[in-house]
Amino acid sequence: MSEKKNNKKNNKSHDILWAPWRLEYITDSHKNDDCIFCKLPKESDDKKNLIVYRNTYVFVIMNRYPYNNGHLMIVPYQHTSEMSKLSDQEKLELFNSIQYAQQVLKKVMAPQGFNVGANLGTIAGAGIDTHIHFHLVPRWSGDTNFMPVMAGTKVISESLGDTWDKLYKEFHKTRRKK
Repeated sequence: MSEKKNNKKNNKSHDILWAPWRLEYITDSHKNDDCIFCKLPKESDDKKNLIVYRNTYVFVIMNRYPYNNGHLMIVPYQHTSEMSKLSDQEKLELFNSIQYAQQVLKKVMAPQGFNVGANLGTIAGAGIDTHIHFHLVPRWSGDTNFMPVMAGTKVISESLGDTWDKLYKEFHKTRRKK
């Protein structure tokens, strides 16, 4: 939900984006100092860890606290918060994997648009600011509705497991390396 607020200092209005369903992520008591983007790819249970695709330098993982169905993160294996620390090969595979993930989402979920971005640093909104990752969020006309406004609840219409099954199958249909 977006709300207009009047900034008395410069008399300009700005939008405030309310996302109360993200509170679970912010207050998650299971958080620790381990980097999940380093830890999870070392494990073998991709479904449990929501990893839908692995490549040489990057992997694609579903967001456990999604803004929308199909919200993916494209993550280099290298633990760094700086794009400048990635090799040219890593950067190329990172952006090719974003493009490939977008193609998969188009085929599986038929979104009408996407948000793509990275939050670099805590102040920019990064929940995990020590390991760079890109978000790919599918969008549909009307994908915001009264539930977040009236009930503080975001409706995710499909379970993470069901979405994982569909995306994993499509990612691995051709076993393409991008």
